[in-house]
Amino acid sequence: MRCDAAIITNSPPWLLASYPEGNLFQLTQEEIQILLVREEREKLFLQGITLAGTKCLLTGDNLYTEGNNTMDLHTKGQSWGNQAVTVVQIESVYLVVMGHQGTEGGSLNLKAFKMAGYIREAIHQLLAHF
Repeated sequence: MRCDAAIITNSPPWLLASYPEGNLFQLTQEEIQILLVREEREKLFLQGITLAGTKCLLTGDNLYTEGNNTMDLHTKGQSWGNQAVTVVQIESVYLVVMGHQGTEGGSLNLKAFKMAGYIREAIHQLLAHF
């Protein structure tokens, strides 16, 4: 179901890790900063978002809603086709997951949310040993 993935942070806006054969390795600092802005997020619905040079439509934004912490997008680019993208906040980093063409956004969101839960649990277990 997953096609591409990246881990980003907004302080400073950096790409920390990405799938080397995907497109998300091309995420820029400016794109990350716009994606993760906390103020005036309603503008993102109107203006859209660019990820690695490809325009995306924002379809759902609960990124900063406690307990959900997800954002759903769809690519509009010619080269990528129409693909679902989910962003999940994990502590101070964010997981960006892009599905294969035709993957439903809801199922991708659920997989990304579960993956984020596993990562959170691993972080908590690691920190408990220190």
